Amino acid sequence: MMESFRYPILLVHGMGFRDRKHLNYWGRIPGVLESEGALVYYGNQDSCGSIEDNAKYLADRIRKIASENHIEKFNVIAHSKGGLDIRYAISTLKINDLIATVTTINTPHNGSYTVDKLLKLPDFLIRIGCFFTDIWFRILGDRNPGTYSSIQSFRTGEASRFNESNPDDPDIYYQSYAFTCKKITGDMLMWFPNLVVRMVEGENDGLLTPRAVKWTNFRGHFTSATGRGISHCDEVDLRRRPFTKKKLDGITDIVDFYRDIAIELKQMGY
Repeated sequence: MMESFRYPILLVHGMGFRDRKHLNYWGRIPGVLESEGALVYYGNQDSCGSIEDNAKYLADRIRKIASENHIEKFNVIAHSKGGLDIRYAISTLKINDLIATVTTINTPHNGSYTVDKLLKLPDFLIRIGCFFTDIWFRILGDRNPGTYSSIQSFRTGEASRFNESNPDDPDIYYQSYAFTCKKITGDMLMWFPNLVVRMVEGENDGLLTPRAVKWTNFRGHFTSATGRGISHCDEVDLRRRPFTKKKLDGITDIVDFYRDIAIELKQMGY
């Protein structure tokens, strides 16, 4: 009989997408986690909500799921901005008693130098762009989109202030991971932002550098076994297929990476 996890896994998505039944943000990943014996739940927060609004939704949802299903705690796996949402929910909204572990995947804990430069554009232009983005995501289902607030939180200065106000809880196990593409054309969906960030900061996953995402218990900087590397989209299995079917050293399928995280958490007693 397969040994079960002590705690369920809560997947917390990043910015720009939602947890949908027929177009899941996480691709094949939930199925692989469930095959290892994990019970999987989703954050379901807004695509482009502010950290504060999304954290409030997550805190309420976590309390509700825990109460209805008699769950003691959760293992959280968060991608990109989702890592900031859950950190705020833990530290400021005090759901720390319901969280056992937090694993962040390319979360901008330290902010982006590229965003610092881009936000030097005239503020009225940025606000206009965010206004229309909010309209679009409201149509797609966001309850309270806040694109302007979200992108401001990616400034390095804002990240420093956020970290000071939202320290890690000593009773929760945190770990962080970084990924990068090997070349600009590794993911054609991300080639332009990859180029821009590479020009400003260096190697990245199409949006963020390892420096930007390094946090507590940093487990390292990973890429694929192929010449493609791993992009911000690849990190959550957007393509729904392995990088290669060949047997190579390194990551050949992103779902294997998540399987290893789950197995390690189980071995650690979570």
